[in-house]
Amino acid sequence: MSYSALFEDEEDIFGGSPRSKFMDVVFNANNDIVRQELENFIEKAATMELMLEEQLGTQDIESAITQYKMNHLDEVNDTKKSIFVEIMGTILSQSE
Repeated sequence: MSYSALFEDEEDIFGGSPRSKFMDVVFNANNDIVRQELENFIEKAATMELMLEEQLGTQDIESAITQYKMNHLDEVNDTKKSIFVEIMGTILSQSE
């Protein structure tokens, strides 16, 4: 079984997918910590969007993102799961 397949099953050994566990953490952790981590994530996304805009010039960013996502669906899904785990880990480590 591959590493990514481990996270596909909602009923895996960790008790849920990265997305479902992330939601559990976000809705049950310290509100201030969650707000800070979400703000950090939005800042990172804004920075990446500006970087992409610089590279693409006047090309429509939304259509470029959609096209990339369609062409790299597995990689996008794996990265999305990794981001759920990363942010969840950061929130949990700050909540101890």
